[in-house]
Parts: sequence; C-alpha cells; structure tokens
Amino acid sequence: MNMNLPADENIYGTECPILYAMKIIGQKWKLPILWYISDAENQTLRYKELERKVVGITATMLTKCLRELEADKLIRRKQYETIPPTVEYSLTEQGITLIPALESVYHWAEEQMSAKTAKK
Repeated sequence: MNMNLPADENIYGTECPILYAMKIIGQKWKLPILWYISDAENQTLRYKELERKVVGITATMLTKCLRELEADKLIRRKQYETIPPTVEYSLTEQGITLIPALESVYHWAEEQMSAKTAKK
C-alpha cells in the first residue's frame, strides 16, 4: 500500500489525508455521535436521544460537535416547528460513506484487543 507519505518532510506541514480525517472526526465525542446515528433506525436520532446515548457528554459539547459535523457535511439537522422544538440529526450521503471505514477500524481494534487479552 503506497500512501505517498513524505520521506523527509514534517507530515503536519503536508496535505495528509489521515490528518485531514482526524481533524474532522478525531475528537473524543464525534465518533460516538456518528456511530449512534448510523446505528439508529433510518439513521436518524433526535437531540434528546443523542444526549441520553452519548454518556458523559455535556449539552454544550454535544451541540458544538453536532454543529461541526453538520458544517463538515457528515450529518444533517432537521428542526420541526413544535413546542417544544424537535430536532433530528441524520447522516448525509457523505456521512454514510464514512461508516464502512469506521467498521473496518472497529474490527481491527477488536482483533488487537483479542490478541492483547490472549497474551495475558
């Protein structure tokens, strides 16, 4: 596999696709948010459902992460004119294309964890 990594340059000074991806999804809460949305029926969750599922996240951080994921076009936000307002989040086409890559990372990590446990 040739990823054209620079041999003698600082990787942080280049246009590295891995660093680009990590900038978008590498924060603590973004992957769990994406994972829960992708696992939901119709790949859609309401704000309050996300707040319950992503254990430990504050409302402020959830809102920040959702706004960033929306700005990066991985999720879409739909607000209904109800009282109180209902807001749903779903994956965009671009977000859906990310899920197989996350599943691959999940399986890789699962294998690594099993191998580590077997060595003990």
